[in-house]
Amino acid sequence: MRRALPLVLAAALLAVVSCGRQEIVARLEDPAMEIPSPAKARFDDRDPVDWAGAGPRRYAVHGIDVARFQTSIDWATARRNGVSFAFIKATEGGDLVDPMFKEHWRAARRAGVPRGAYHFYYHCRPAAEQARWFFRNVPRESGMLPPVLDMEWTPFSPTCTVRRPAAEIRADAKRIIAMFADHYGTTPILYTTVDFFRDNEMWRLSGVDFWLRSVKAHPDERYPGRDWTFWQYSGTASIPGIAGKVDANAFGGSAADWQAWLTARRL
Repeated sequence: MRRALPLVLAAALLAVVSCGRQEIVARLEDPAMEIPSPAKARFDDRDPVDWAGAGPRRYAVHGIDVARFQTSIDWATARRNGVSFAFIKATEGGDLVDPMFKEHWRAARRAGVPRGAYHFYYHCRPAAEQARWFFRNVPRESGMLPPVLDMEWTPFSPTCTVRRPAAEIRADAKRIIAMFADHYGTTPILYTTVDFFRDNEMWRLSGVDFWLRSVKAHPDERYPGRDWTFWQYSGTASIPGIAGKVDANAFGGSAADWQAWLTARRL
């Protein structure tokens, strides 16, 4: 529950409004600017895993990533059932926009779910062109999570299955990371998969939070010795408020760590 403003602060804000600075009050009233306490994740799975060691339920903070495949989301219900953050696909390559991006982006904000946008890297377009395409379609908004660069192999792409040398891939990643950081004022998150991370030695990159996929084992087993911030542990989660299956993720820290991370990393 949002606390009432102290009388002194309320009076000061009224004075500011009278001077034409109404955007400050708008920020205070915006649910996206709150730092909500994470609710317990009431997630199920359509293809459950018997976690032999440390499983995702040991973590306090869970969220989702969504794209055009999730066509019906009741964000308020999802939030009440433990969706504490969402990463939403925005763009791909240099000319594609996810058709559900704007709807998901606005609805998540209205529900007070901290959300960020991600770009799916296309191996056959220049890095700078891809970054500029993302900028055209993802506004810099207060309260948003850092932008995400999604890099993985695309063996089933109808237009681009090329596998360029690891050094070239890392150079592209560095270019996009630098452009994202300059444009949004914060370093991005890098999402990747086990094989892509290994094949391209992505651990050589610095200045990013890693978001790692591992749906059969803990990241410490698949990415030994590597730091990570987010773990995508399922592609078949079932969550109240979301029609069909959805990707589920865990934040790699406590609820207090999550509050601190949000304070430090949100725009």
